[in-house]
Amino acid sequence: MRKDDDADLTCDAFLGGQLHLLQPRQGYRAGLDAVLLSACVQAKKGQRVLELGCGVGAAILCLGARVQGLALTGVERDPRFAALARRNGADSLEVVEADLAALPLSLRQRQFDHVLANPPYFDRRASVASDDPAREAAHGAETPLAKWVKTAAKRLAPKGYAHFIHLTERLPDVLAALPHEMGSVHVLPLAARAGRAPDRFILRARKNGRGAFKLLAPLVLHEGQRHVKDGESYSAMVKSVLRDGKPLIF
Repeated sequence: MRKDDDADLTCDAFLGGQLHLLQPRQGYRAGLDAVLLSACVQAKKGQRVLELGCGVGAAILCLGARVQGLALTGVERDPRFAALARRNGADSLEVVEADLAALPLSLRQRQFDHVLANPPYFDRRASVASDDPAREAAHGAETPLAKWVKTAAKRLAPKGYAHFIHLTERLPDVLAALPHEMGSVHVLPLAARAGRAPDRFILRARKNGRGAFKLLAPLVLHEGQRHVKDGESYSAMVKSVLRDGKPLIF
């Protein structure tokens, strides 16, 4: 990406300023979901982490800011996002420009301790596409959700963990797509406010895991039962993740 294109970018602070990322001014912009997904990854120094569809690198670089000494790799098929991810990650993030449905052999020969993904939310067979190409690429599902799940599982080392964030209505699809060797499944529902049905979830599964399935109590994102005024209203737990870079342990 040429430097003269930088007028179309913003530089945004994440984790209370621990991390700054370049993002397109218009179209899809990473935010809450990327940070929550990264916070649930219980990685340790020296481990290898892969993100499928890394965009500008928000989720995986938030993880790298929280846990030092990780080997980080992101896959992104959009050339503009891949270029921004390289700039944002500098020397800390390896970016592979490829479609997850056709990963290069060099990546298919590797295994990772953690794989994370925030697949597009909307099946375009049953919804209307966005006019913005970048937003459409992020939100409109062209690659089937099952392909995301199975690709993540394939890239895991034995005992490695896959992590996904998606819409609640797609939870049955993610569970159905998990290969038989993926076990120890934990699901954390995300509810906008107390008393509301969760509209998203974070799912973690372990390769060769044998633990029982667990459906946890919802994480409530905002204080109060309804929005009453402008301004930040995140719950204490969510605020600690967003502003202090704390892990989301479950």
